[in-house]
Amino acid sequence: MNYLVIFGKPRIFGLLSNLDQELKRDTNVVIESLRGLEIACLAGVLTDEQVQKYRQRFEFLEENGEPDDGLQMKPVEPPLQDVAFVRIAQEEDICEAAKQRQEEDEALPLVRGMLKKHALPMKIVDMEYLLDRKKLYFYFTSEHRIDFRCFVKELAKEFKTRIELRQIGARDEARILGGLAPCGKECCCSYWMLQFFPICIRMVKEQNLALNPSKISGLCGRLMCCMSYEYDMYKELWQGLPNPGTKIKTPSGNYQIAGVDVINKAVRIRSPEGLEFLVPKDEFELFKKTVEGGQKWPLHVESVVTVEADSGEAVSKKNSNKKRKSKK
Repeated sequence: MNYLVIFGKPRIFGLLSNLDQELKRDTNVVIESLRGLEIACLAGVLTDEQVQKYRQRFEFLEENGEPDDGLQMKPVEPPLQDVAFVRIAQEEDICEAAKQRQEEDEALPLVRGMLKKHALPMKIVDMEYLLDRKKLYFYFTSEHRIDFRCFVKELAKEFKTRIELRQIGARDEARILGGLAPCGKECCCSYWMLQFFPICIRMVKEQNLALNPSKISGLCGRLMCCMSYEYDMYKELWQGLPNPGTKIKTPSGNYQIAGVDVINKAVRIRSPEGLEFLVPKDEFELFKKTVEGGQKWPLHVESVVTVEADSGEAVSKKNSNKKRKSKK
């Protein structure tokens, strides 16, 4: 049987192929990876077809690289690798791993203090022992390439093991540290995502989202990964339409394209009076010719009546407030 396993703080994916032993999901196993001896979590069973798809997907990423959006560094370790099954994790393995995590948390302040003495422009994000303690990984962020040879020598002297430093990007930092996203759930990158998706501000605009950094940014300070989840539907709907914010000049004033409505497959239009209404996408060209010719769009008239009926009380209140202000 074939299994997919996840190991390491950077969430590296491994393939256990042709294993005779039947294992349950979420079982902790000891594996031999390219890094060394590690504890991995069994994510699930894979068919031969699924294994082939995983290999093709990650081979494509290795050949072409992940989309170059400047948000993460190129991974030093292969994101998907074949691993060897050693044994099912025993109680002593679990206890050793828990002890290592505790030691890492206690040692981080010491390491950051050592870094200050060297005055290197880098930030230590986290550290990670391998199960057999033959290697100790340090993950750091920096905007530049760093000559940290003296720092590594001091770390090796302090921890008495082989030291490896890995430079990571802002999004990789969020993946390693984890946390709760603005939606209240665990960060996608530290929970289920296989790879990062390229995100750009155009995606935000085409989904009618407010350009408020506090609402569209994740813990990494970049645009949230979930901006890409529904983008394909919006992209398909926007095909053949002008860009968001485009104005349509008419004798009665300018109409503006405010966005699209995916559920209704329609374009949201803002009239010269400031009212919004929907026009089916397949009728947009007819709508454009109609209003440019100085004629009223039928749906526009109906929506004005609906809006005034629904918000008449609010409108009357605004008018009364204006009258009071004028009297004052």
